[in-house]
Amino acid sequence: MEFYTNALTHVLSFGPLTAMIGATLLGVLIGALPGLNPVMAIALLLPLTYSMDPLVALAMVAGIYNGSMYGGAIPAILLRIPGTPASIATTFDGFPMADKGEAAKALKIACWSSAIGGIASAIALMTMGPLLARVTLFFGPAEYFWIAIFGMASVGVMVGSDPVKGIMAAVLGLLIGTMGIDNLSGQARFTFGQTWLLGGLDLIVVLVGLYALPPVLQLAEKADLKGLSAAQLRLTNVPFKPGEIRGLIPTWLRASGIGIGVGILPGAGGNIAAFLSYNAAKNASDDPSSFGKGNPQGVAAAECGNNADNAASMIPALSLGIPGNVVAALVLSALTIHGLQPGPQLFHQNPVLVGGFMMEMLLTSVLIFALGGAVATRVFAQFQRLPGVLLVPSILILMCVGVYVINGRPVDLWVMLVAGLAGYILEKVNVPLAPIILGMILGPMAEQSVRRALLISRGDATELLTRPISAALAIATLLVIVWPIFRAMRRRRNTTKA
Repeated sequence: MEFYTNALTHVLSFGPLTAMIGATLLGVLIGALPGLNPVMAIALLLPLTYSMDPLVALAMVAGIYNGSMYGGAIPAILLRIPGTPASIATTFDGFPMADKGEAAKALKIACWSSAIGGIASAIALMTMGPLLARVTLFFGPAEYFWIAIFGMASVGVMVGSDPVKGIMAAVLGLLIGTMGIDNLSGQARFTFGQTWLLGGLDLIVVLVGLYALPPVLQLAEKADLKGLSAAQLRLTNVPFKPGEIRGLIPTWLRASGIGIGVGILPGAGGNIAAFLSYNAAKNASDDPSSFGKGNPQGVAAAECGNNADNAASMIPALSLGIPGNVVAALVLSALTIHGLQPGPQLFHQNPVLVGGFMMEMLLTSVLIFALGGAVATRVFAQFQRLPGVLLVPSILILMCVGVYVINGRPVDLWVMLVAGLAGYILEKVNVPLAPIILGMILGPMAEQSVRRALLISRGDATELLTRPISAALAIATLLVIVWPIFRAMRRRRNTTKA
């Protein structure tokens, strides 16, 4: 308890507290604008955090993350356009409620459900994270090697519809991660005689390119010249029926548990948590036929489930250095920017920072209660009237400025452009982008760990499998890779026979 008490005193100081409030409001706005998403926003934010205090930087990340996940419900309910991928399930009952004149009611349920899911997820992070970190203190280089391989394999096969494409993307990230000077031998690798490549490709530059530029290009493709009219955004208060809020409690409890479980799995994501929570609520309902026609429980389940994924995805990220989703990977990048090494030692070397970030995830979820219903529902919904074409040049300018200030090198702008065009093309052919980033982060960790393990064992590779934990992780990695491929082959064989 002292761990969190010390952290709370730092979090409630002026800088982090102001950052949490401002970032939560900004996150709601980002989620409310179709075409923008938390990954893009955090990727743009990271270059600006170099000069910030780490606790302030992480407060902004937490606020934008939690705020945008709720904000995505605003266009999902009002326009049937999910503001974030995790808000797709919210459209099923949210828009029918709005169509019946219950838009304000649906937005309130979404706000409360998002806050409850976020709070439950933050509590899970605060209880499970330190416990997992204590266990991993007994890990050696061999175990870290298999953890890195398991993380890349899990994300490679679980993200996207084709596990082969996911594995290919992870391998591409591994290749990019080998560029630069080898930390153990000091040899330059794949620099092609370019001195600016000696340090490798900057992770933040690649992140901004891969995740921020493709949505901007897609937004430009739509050429949206008109927003909604004022009449379409008129919100009328509809009172809750007696016992209606009490009836949502089982849905919130069920969706929170599902979201936390999904968040711990690497690569699953809030959209999967939302769909699973929605289906669970529908199956448990006495009137499943009402789902899809404006049932408030559908909105509550979807929003609570996708927000319960948020902090839970940080459990493997902070404890093992394996991000549960792309935002968790960005958090690891933020820690790396400030010279911190994610993993179990982080809890012992920087307890105030880790505990503070956990508290920030909790407090920003609470802020959704205070700020979401009062401000976002009435004010940020009006941003649906903003034409999409106005957002494109503004975001491009922010991207270029943010990338340039990292190293002050014009070449980084070209790297961002190439990464963005590559990300745009890869998304068109359904190749997931998350494994590329995971390969860049976990690849060097896997390489250095396996080489250290071989140095300790004097070249005996069997040492990688002789320890029980290493053997278990190796078997788990094999199963994660083989089973989805086997299942896909069997499905294709059955389709061919039919």
